[in-house]
Amino acid sequence: MARDYTRAVLPERVDRRYFHFESDNPWLNWAFHTAQDLAERRGWSPLALREVNVGLVIVLSTNKHGEAVRHSELFPALRSRRIPVERTTAVLAAIGLLDDDRVPTQDRWLERKVALLAPGIRDDVTAWHLRLRDGGPRSRPRAPESVRSYLRTLLPALTAWSQRYSHLREVSTEDLLDLFNGADGTSPLQGNKQGRTRTALRSLFGHCKRTGTIFRDPTTKLPKGIWSYRTLIPLQPDDITDAVSKVNDTSTPLPRLVLTLAAVHAARTGDIRTLQLDNVDLGNRRITIAGLTRPVDDLTYQAIRDWLDYRTKLWPRSTNPHLIISRQTAMKTSPVTSSWLNQPVRGLTATIERLRQDRQLDEALVRGFDPLHLAAVFGVTAPTAIRYAAAARELLQAESADAEAADTACEGSDGV
Repeated sequence: MARDYTRAVLPERVDRRYFHFESDNPWLNWAFHTAQDLAERRGWSPLALREVNVGLVIVLSTNKHGEAVRHSELFPALRSRRIPVERTTAVLAAIGLLDDDRVPTQDRWLERKVALLAPGIRDDVTAWHLRLRDGGPRSRPRAPESVRSYLRTLLPALTAWSQRYSHLREVSTEDLLDLFNGADGTSPLQGNKQGRTRTALRSLFGHCKRTGTIFRDPTTKLPKGIWSYRTLIPLQPDDITDAVSKVNDTSTPLPRLVLTLAAVHAARTGDIRTLQLDNVDLGNRRITIAGLTRPVDDLTYQAIRDWLDYRTKLWPRSTNPHLIISRQTAMKTSPVTSSWLNQPVRGLTATIERLRQDRQLDEALVRGFDPLHLAAVFGVTAPTAIRYAAAARELLQAESADAEAADTACEGSDGV
């Protein structure tokens, strides 16, 4: 039967000023002990531990037989009292009393996206998406953002096919070519979007062919095509100055550290998020980013020192292994989110991604057009290193051509 914890009345012996009270309920006493252990290992503050114990009293004071507690039932009771739900559920999960009946966010997102597709197409797309996301006997799970990007790329075409077909086996090679040629009044696919669409189509129909839901793969006759990337343009000095001025105006040293890691070490947002304390060796002046160990310059050294001093002063009890933490993650072990990390440079031209690209492009301009050097310094793949080397060569050739044109114009004016 469903239980309503919102009407639970706290026993008179419970006081929020104390950690817990002695009870004859063995499950509640075990939960108190587990909460104390988690608090020590994760750096919970005394206030957070007290709130968690009050939440445990609410959901376990009448539970003397070890019955599982549903997440959907405890959430409204704890949220109405402003008790941390995530920490309380962590304690219940540790003692085996949590029944997590929540629907995963990714499942809800997938259900919304495929709701307008034909039933036959919807089943194949759902099975393909889950195989990419969760992996299989002979395949590893893909990154969640990559899987969602595949589906978002194909969703317009799948929706159009659902109006004409009831199953993917009815889709022909001509239908796929129409996507790239811009038939039926649609604009042709170009650049990176063309490459992403081709890759996603081959993944979808390849999965359907392996599982036997289609008779033949219509993507086998698609032209391979060539990926076209946008031109890499270095940042202007004013753009970098604006970013530096904005981070210097903040009261915390975190924006300066993020800007330094991106502008000096060409670190991606994901690399900065997942950077751990063990990856920083200030004594030997070394730092490991994305598996690549590199020396620490004076600017990076000072930025890390300032941030570590600030972190220790603000969250001295935190056991989060990541270098960068926030108020929300200080009592957890998870990294910060990408949106929170990008917030200091939001709205500026010199974002973390643009600073990373500008650093790699500057290295190619200064040290020559050597892809091997770029791959060794930044740990990028061979195609990426070749792309930056080619972009640097084109920039220098364009500057040389402009200089020659200016000199010719000056000589012509002098002759006149």
